[in-house]
Amino acid sequence: MSTIDQSRLLQMRSSILNQNEALQRAAGRGGLDSAAGAEGTPDFGAAISNALQQVNNQQAKAGAMTEAYERGDTHDIVSVMIERQKASLGFETTLQVRNKLLSAYRDIMNMPV
Repeated sequence: MSTIDQSRLLQMRSSILNQNEALQRAAGRGGLDSAAGAEGTPDFGAAISNALQQVNNQQAKAGAMTEAYERGDTHDIVSVMIERQKASLGFETTLQVRNKLLSAYRDIMNMPV
C-alpha cells in the first residue's frame, strides 16, 4: 500500500472546493458567501416542474389531436403524427433526465467520506 502524500491531499481538497464554488456560481448561487434562495436565482425544482408541465401539456395536446382524428373532426394525419412524435420525444427525454439524475444520486451516495 502506498502512503498518502499530505500536500497532494491538500491540493485535491483545494481543487474540490474550487469546483464546488464554480458549480454554485453556475447554478446562480454565487459561491459560499451568498444567501441560498435569494431573489432572482434559478431554482432547480421550479425548472424541473416547468419542464414536466410542458411535457404533460404536449402529451395532452397530442391526445386531443388523436381523439379529434379518430372522431373524424380532422383529416390532417400529418399534424397528428407530428404532435404524437413531439410528445413521445418529450417523454423519452424526461425519462433519460430522470435516469441520469438517479445515477448521479447513486454515485454521490456511494462516494466514500
